[in-house]
Amino acid sequence: RQVVARLDWQDGQGRRVGQPDYAYETVAEGEWTRLTLGVPAPAEASSVRIELSLCWAPQGTVWWDDIALEEAQPPPPRWVRVGTVSLHPRGSAESDLGAFLGALDEIAKDKPDIVCLGEEMLLAGSSRSYSDAAEEIPGPSTRLLGEKARRYGMYIVAGLTERDGKVDYNTAVLIDRHGNVAGKYRKVYLPREEVEGGLTPGGACPVFDTDFGRIGMMICWDAEYGDPARIMALRGAEIILVPAAGGYLTLLKARALENHLYVVSSGYDVESAIIDPTGEVLFSTMDS
Repeated sequence: RQVVARLDWQDGQGRRVGQPDYAYETVAEGEWTRLTLGVPAPAEASSVRIELSLCWAPQGTVWWDDIALEEAQPPPPRWVRVGTVSLHPRGSAESDLGAFLGALDEIAKDKPDIVCLGEEMLLAGSSRSYSDAAEEIPGPSTRLLGEKARRYGMYIVAGLTERDGKVDYNTAVLIDRHGNVAGKYRKVYLPREEVEGGLTPGGACPVFDTDFGRIGMMICWDAEYGDPARIMALRGAEIILVPAAGGYLTLLKARALENHLYVVSSGYDVESAIIDPTGEVLFSTMDS
């Protein structure tokens, strides 16, 4: 916030065009920090002023070196087709998973790159306990989901109950296009029912690289709090996928807007939605 580099674009008369662009990508190089930015020039700009600043530090000193402005090729466009499933299971655990697998057959017709499924799918329509539903990851459910991912060449995010040794977690799993488990996220914020039911909270907010970009995963009650999404955004997530039993669409919109990323939810008693980085809902539905 104190050591700032920015590009101030100007027209032929030296007037500002658009808004300045601030360099923010940093990497440590010994005792130096390299600060870079790749940005498109406004169409009306004919020149740019490079501004290097040290602000609000009367006793501070900053050294700038190796300053360069170079032309770069624009990045290729990335078209990503994102899907979400609106399904409220009400059968046995086995039939519930089968319902989600059937939904994947339907949504695959639109050739999505990634699909978000619901939270704790093996419990959604069942009276089983968390412990009874828990599976190892990889396990039986991830194998079935992996078959669909491999058949249709898509990523899948799905909510499961995970058994790891003697500990159970509410976990979202990422299946890659080849049907392999590419990552998992353990729900950080557990509501009272899950604590009383014997679940253990996760302790990390990881992000995952796919062939179209970097994603994060949250689960349901996590959206009530600002820090999981913020941590993932700071780690470069561009889309956060949220299996959710319930919650509030308003908070999902807030997480998208405050972090300038896409949020995709798959809910039971909350909307299955796709929300853009301005907080605008591009798609929303709820299975009643």
